[in-house]
Amino acid sequence: MYNHEGFVAEATGDNVFVVRGGVIFTPPVQAGSLEGITRAVVIHLAKADGFEVVEKNLTRFDLYVSDEVFLTGTAAEVIGVVTIDGRIVGDGKPGTITRLLRKKFYDYAHS
Repeated sequence: MYNHEGFVAEATGDNVFVVRGGVIFTPPVQAGSLEGITRAVVIHLAKADGFEVVEKNLTRFDLYVSDEVFLTGTAAEVIGVVTIDGRIVGDGKPGTITRLLRKKFYDYAHS
C-alpha cells in the first residue's frame, strides 16, 4: 500500500522491511506505516544482532531490487516475501536475514 506521496507505507495490515546489501530498511511511521509491537521488537532484535536498520521512504523500485523482503505483524510474525508483482525477490526463497529474524522473533515471543 502506498501513502499519499506514492511511497510504500505498509502491506495490508503488516509492516514492510527490505534488505539490501545487509542493511534493513523499513518505511518510517510518518510515511503511514503501522507503529506496531512486532515491528518494534524486530527492529530491536535486528539492531541487537548488529544489523543496521534504516527508516526511510521506500518506492516500488526499492522492493523490486532488494535482496530480501519480509513483513511483520501480529498474525504473520515475520514472513518472507518471495514475489512482488510477479517479480522474484532475491533467489525466490526467504533470505538469510529474514530466516534469522523469524527465528529470533519466535524465540523471543515464545520464551
